[in-house]
Amino acid sequence: MKNALFGVLLTLQFLTRIPIPIAAPWTPDTRRWAVRAYPLVGLMIGSVLALTVFAMHNVPTPITALAVLSVWVALSGGLHLDGVMDIADALGSNQPLARRWEIMKDPQIGSFGMLALVFLLAWKAVLVWALLTYQAPLWWLLVVPALGRWAGVALLVLTPCAKQQGMAWSWQQSLSGQDVALALVPLALIALLAPAVVVLMLTVTVFVVLMRWLMLRLFNGINGDMVGATIEGGELWLLILLWSWWQFATVSPLGI
Repeated sequence: MKNALFGVLLTLQFLTRIPIPIAAPWTPDTRRWAVRAYPLVGLMIGSVLALTVFAMHNVPTPITALAVLSVWVALSGGLHLDGVMDIADALGSNQPLARRWEIMKDPQIGSFGMLALVFLLAWKAVLVWALLTYQAPLWWLLVVPALGRWAGVALLVLTPCAKQQGMAWSWQQSLSGQDVALALVPLALIALLAPAVVVLMLTVTVFVVLMRWLMLRLFNGINGDMVGATIEGGELWLLILLWSWWQFATVSPLGI
């Protein structure tokens, strides 16, 4: 039980900017529990986003959408956005593999990274605006951050690291497919109340498979940046899917 609690604290420290004044031990057991808690922390973030919407129910929808996205980014400290920018710079360079890895390590952000950041945030803001306009049930705000973080867990556990060094490789040494399955438990409970969550789980699994294939093809493996980019990309993927349902389905068979 103590390892599970420390694992949750590690995840909060790693994935959010919430101050946790406790030094959690860095052991194989706490790392396993930390990874299992990724979606749980995503649900916590989603709860704050839903509360933001409730608190701003009399505010124009575009402003509410921008506030939700601002809180979303602030809670994570932009950690995963850095991975998106690094990968965009590396791929935009059209350089050989070794040079792409050097570009990813460069702390400076290039033009491709900035463009990726702008378009990612713009798309997320517009999609949140659209979903709020459609008055979609707010469970989607809970599920999207949670499933996005599960996507990062799945990529981390199921894809070999390109190099035997770094944070991602350190985490991998303690993990197995069982941890990926256990991380889904909180979302499985939500699926009992909102069956559409099952469909979202399947679609984000497809996204992870695609990301795994791309990262192996383009980089011969993953690192921490790619895990972060998968979290951001998974969230965007789910927002697009949810928007599609509400935009085009006159009668939803999924009970959304």
